[in-house]
Amino acid sequence: MSTPFPFTAVVGQDDLRLALLLNAVSPAVGGVLVRGEKGTAKSTAVRALSALLPAVDTVAGCRFSCDPAAPDPACPDGPHNPPGAFESRPARMVELPVGASEDRLVGALDIERALAEGVKAFEPGLLADAHRGILYVDEVNLLHDHLVDLLLDAAAMGASYVEREGVSVRHAARFLLVGTMNPEEGELRPQLLDRFGLTVEVAASREPDQRVEVVRRRLAYDDDPTGFAARWAGEEAAVRQRIVAARELLPSVRLGDGVLRQIAATCAAFEVDGMRADIVMARTAGALAAWAGRTVVLAEDVRQAALLALPHRRRRNPFDAPGLDEDRLDRTLEEFAGESEDDDPDPDGPGGGGGQPQPDEGPQGDGDTDGAARPEAGEGEGVPRQAGGGEQAPVRAAEPFRTKVLSVPGIGEGAAGRRSRARTEHGRTTGARRPRGALTKLHLAATVQAAAPHQRARGRSGPGLVLRRDDLRQATREGREGNLVLFVVDASGSMAARQRMSAVKGAVLSLLLDAYQRRDKVGLVTFRGAAGEVVLPPTSSVDTAAARLESLPTGGRTPLAAGLLKAHDVLRVERLRDPARRALVVVVTDGRATGGTEPVALAGRAARLFAAEGVASVVVDCESGPVRLGLAGQLAGELGGTAVTLDELRADAISGLVKDVQRRAA
Repeated sequence: MSTPFPFTAVVGQDDLRLALLLNAVSPAVGGVLVRGEKGTAKSTAVRALSALLPAVDTVAGCRFSCDPAAPDPACPDGPHNPPGAFESRPARMVELPVGASEDRLVGALDIERALAEGVKAFEPGLLADAHRGILYVDEVNLLHDHLVDLLLDAAAMGASYVEREGVSVRHAARFLLVGTMNPEEGELRPQLLDRFGLTVEVAASREPDQRVEVVRRRLAYDDDPTGFAARWAGEEAAVRQRIVAARELLPSVRLGDGVLRQIAATCAAFEVDGMRADIVMARTAGALAAWAGRTVVLAEDVRQAALLALPHRRRRNPFDAPGLDEDRLDRTLEEFAGESEDDDPDPDGPGGGGGQPQPDEGPQGDGDTDGAARPEAGEGEGVPRQAGGGEQAPVRAAEPFRTKVLSVPGIGEGAAGRRSRARTEHGRTTGARRPRGALTKLHLAATVQAAAPHQRARGRSGPGLVLRRDDLRQATREGREGNLVLFVVDASGSMAARQRMSAVKGAVLSLLLDAYQRRDKVGLVTFRGAAGEVVLPPTSSVDTAAARLESLPTGGRTPLAAGLLKAHDVLRVERLRDPARRALVVVVTDGRATGGTEPVALAGRAARLFAAEGVASVVVDCESGPVRLGLAGQLAGELGGTAVTLDELRADAISGLVKDVQRRAA
């Protein structure tokens, strides 16, 4: 096993180091989510933390790390009463791979022995290994939904349950959850995001001296890991001792009513949903005081706790950047500082607080209103200002709306999601088959039916079922999958009218929100001038797609064929990377094709490539005005897909049509 990089040797990343140390002092804080660009020592710092944690006493021979002082009464290796011998071992850091199976996470139950012998033969999973230690998920935003659900349940209840057709096993699973992620690869589900107590943003330093020191230490570690660790052993021991002292001091830390009011007022001022933020802030502030060697929580502890606990809880949709307005935070703390004086005996604690309450100004300050930002288009104001070189300046997207469900026909076998029908590990049972490899989902009726005709030949004499491996049947299930939604957006001059392009961007933004909720990958291809361009290769980061869409300029001719051919190339490459993920192509255009020789015929030939390969497609018809040519509908026919107008794209369009028909009939 290689020598871990010393925690105290990590250069910079002060917020990350502090957040990890606070969780080491008080695991009840709830873990850390580390967000940052690639190559910023996120994983290095997390892996180094385990060496600082105090050793763990466990019942000797217990695979589930039961505490000798309070063994789990439901432990599968129990009962441990009396506990008997115990052993001490270092705290574990267990890594959960993104591609792990459900059985690897929660453990596996031997179904064959359970049915034939009534024996609970259970092999512990990663949740059992992580009990009383650290569970680390690198690229946590790429974790499959069903694993996220299991992780959420275990983190909330402090226990893991394995259920297989009436046979169940339960064991304790309390761990420090640490995840790292690169936001460019997509955001987390809101449920999992809220489960992380603290979040920190990390970025590479722009200071040359600090970057030089990073390289110097890394090269020294690579040359001699053991010697490098020995040079930092003294500082590591000092930090470890400080963690132990802070843990011992933590029960004596006092949170006065004034401090609690500051915490509650801060969470209310930033409109944080639920009460988890208040609880996490209180625990974090207490851990900060203990880490500083104090028994009294100060206003500075509350401020630091807010900076760590609130940014990721203020997001309202995936396009909102996490963050906190520090000026507003300071005003809120100052407003309620006076109320904490009476119960704060520390003379260096928060004081004053006599200032007048400040008006509640949002993060936008002087107000960026729609009316000021986007004047209405009148006569002669249909086209935005030129940005230079014949290119027209980008316009802002209209307000997004809830879209109708667009799906890929047929049944796929792609990654679990929420868009199209697919054969998945989770969902409703539709049949049974022989297992391919390890059995994960038993179809009990089919298994019994397969074994029943052979009971006499197998010499059955008692009530038990004589079962063999060949009798086992795997349940086949149908659920939903995530798809690749590839947007092909017309950015030519014919789309350049301000109100029209704003509506188009609003529609695409709405579809991006829908893709985020349905766990899709997204890509963005645009066409204008003389060529098509891949603005965003397929990714799970819909907020990146939204940012690229917002800055999209317009102008020039309409090379529809070039855009379709570029999209076809993107799909070809993506099939090699992820052949199981089916694609849905969404072409946003008015159907016009100009530029080059025979642009209409060339666009038709490009569209028929998609139809020949059976690629699902939808054309969003952006044509407006009293006279319509119906070119988008013709394009949809050649693609082998369907066409919808911007109005029909809205989820309430169908219900509105039904109401209109009912009203006329009445």
